[in-house]
Amino acid sequence: MARATGGGRSGRIGGWVLALVAILALAAVIATVTSWIMRWGSRTPEPLLPPQGCTVSVDGFGSYLTWEQAGNASIIVGESIRRGLPARAATIALVTAYQESDLRNLDYGDRDSIGLFQQRPSQGWGTVEQIMDPWYSSGKFYEVLVQVPDWENGVINDVAQAVQRSGFPDAYAQHEPKGRAWASALTGHSPAAVSCIDRSGNPADAAVLTDYADRVWGGSVSVAVNELGAVEFAGDSELTTWSVAQLSMLRGSPAGLVSLQADAQLWTNSETDYAAWQPAEPAGAPVVAILRTE
Repeated sequence: MARATGGGRSGRIGGWVLALVAILALAAVIATVTSWIMRWGSRTPEPLLPPQGCTVSVDGFGSYLTWEQAGNASIIVGESIRRGLPARAATIALVTAYQESDLRNLDYGDRDSIGLFQQRPSQGWGTVEQIMDPWYSSGKFYEVLVQVPDWENGVINDVAQAVQRSGFPDAYAQHEPKGRAWASALTGHSPAAVSCIDRSGNPADAAVLTDYADRVWGGSVSVAVNELGAVEFAGDSELTTWSVAQLSMLRGSPAGLVSLQADAQLWTNSETDYAAWQPAEPAGAPVVAILRTE
């Protein structure tokens, strides 16, 4: 019996020793992993190649659009210019489209809501085919917007809600900084504020820019394609010059745009960086868009 009791104590002591060794080993592993996480987690990650699309920077605030979003934004702002509306109208429309569709022309939504503004055929906004046309849906938005009392001075979130009558009435405010920045640049109030990256290699298609300009500005902006295939624009003011230039950039990928000059500032597409505008000698027209030639 004594021998058996002694063996039990020895076994228990051995078990404690093994447990202690296991605990110490686990602690060592945890310390090693923690050290590794702290060392590598605190490192600045290697920069990734930037995605394709366009950026805007106004008064220290920056925002990014994919090419899909950029094309839709150019239509939303272009339609406001075509209708002779102030930049605030474009701001409200962009804020609304950010909230409703993230500037994507969706063919689905809540109940029968579709398109950039998630307009509902059943509520009189138009047919499905009409609403899925971004030019039409933008125009319908502005038709209702200008009927909202004091829309030019009211709180942007509240004005957008008055048009949309959303189940989330306070959701528009979060997009106001982005809407303001893009509207300011694309209506010409913030020159040299847009840059883009296009890696698509699309061939030149001058009609993407010329047809757009004719639709938005009509005869108030002259449009011509010179002997080198560059598209030249001439408007009546510096505001128009920069609006034409920066809206053209948002349509640059399908047009095969490689560089663009506005007055004495030149932007050239880079496939790795959002290229900054650079000083340049004035060209033969206020805005000259150079398209891919190869």
